[in-house]
Amino acid sequence: MIGLVCLTGAALVFEKEFQAALYPERYEVEAGATRVPLEQLVAEVQQQIPGAQVTSMKVYDDPTRTVELNYAKEEAKQKADANAGAPGKEKGKGGHGKKGGKGGGSQAFLNPYTGQIVGMSEGRMPFFSTMFSLHRWLLLDDLGKMIVGVSTVLFLFIILTGLILWWPKKMKILKQRLKLKWNAGWKRINHDLHLVVGFYTAVFLFIFAFTGLAWSFEWFNNGIYTLTGTENIRPEPPKSKEQEAGRTISFDKALAVAKAQLPGGEYYTLNKPEDAEAAFSVTTMPKNAVHERASDQLFLDQYTGRKIGQNLYNERNLGQRVRATFYPVHVGSIAGMPGRIIAFLSCIAGFTFPITGFILWLNRLKKNRKKVRKKVYLKETI
Repeated sequence: MIGLVCLTGAALVFEKEFQAALYPERYEVEAGATRVPLEQLVAEVQQQIPGAQVTSMKVYDDPTRTVELNYAKEEAKQKADANAGAPGKEKGKGGHGKKGGKGGGSQAFLNPYTGQIVGMSEGRMPFFSTMFSLHRWLLLDDLGKMIVGVSTVLFLFIILTGLILWWPKKMKILKQRLKLKWNAGWKRINHDLHLVVGFYTAVFLFIFAFTGLAWSFEWFNNGIYTLTGTENIRPEPPKSKEQEAGRTISFDKALAVAKAQLPGGEYYTLNKPEDAEAAFSVTTMPKNAVHERASDQLFLDQYTGRKIGQNLYNERNLGQRVRATFYPVHVGSIAGMPGRIIAFLSCIAGFTFPITGFILWLNRLKKNRKKVRKKVYLKETI
């Protein structure tokens, strides 16, 4: 179980880079002189895909990046609206459940200078979708999530007790245990791969496993706020004023206001309001953000474009800021590319430990059997 979680975690570390390498046309374009209006991009998608309902778009400050436009087909939107209104369904929930973390949906990638569609996507790639589902809930929904959580707790216990048992009493022995002896026999190499590599990756694996508990157990997630003396409550998004109801502002208007209010963003995600009272929300990632979840959010009146609220990362309570760091720490991105490389290598190592540990156990079992047979033989010959 631990090996499977580590292997799937390693597969997910460089998902974005893999997709960019496989479909470069979706993400990069040649920079031009003038960008076309965002509404022209919306019109292009609706013309190419009849019945497409544009829900949001992501606009990058990088002049060589495409614009990512998310849309729902009319049939899918009607089904989603029906499900949202069904008994037992809560709108906007699902952060810890099966639906909340999978991501996906229909996407169109457009050239911001020509307005042409350069790529399409109908959700997460099947390989990565399967890896994610295995990593989070073993394809078993809530039962799988519980199994992963319990296995993670046991893994943390194994790491701690393993370090205690591994730690030598003398410094001379410590130096010997920090080196891999590649010129030794296969049994010694297997021994070193389990213990030496285990020592170097133990701290990282402990951190990755510990932060992962926030997605498995609600009590662990709530404990973050208890320890920080804060509450896991976010204010309700402000509403647009009904008396000013009219035509909803365009994506171009929303982007212009967002850039004026929150300048210098790496990207701006523009979310169209879901109903006549909702706000037009814009999420931006500052270029100097401490990590990839330190985003700021702006709420605009959907009819006038006036700012009616904001949710800045620096203004969130301590518990919310601490909780936001769990994902970048969990995947290693908190330390940039070096951190993600460490996460990948540590997860690969974590996948091998059950194998090398099992081989160690077999070798000890055979050794003990030989000792028992030798004792029996000596007794019989006396």
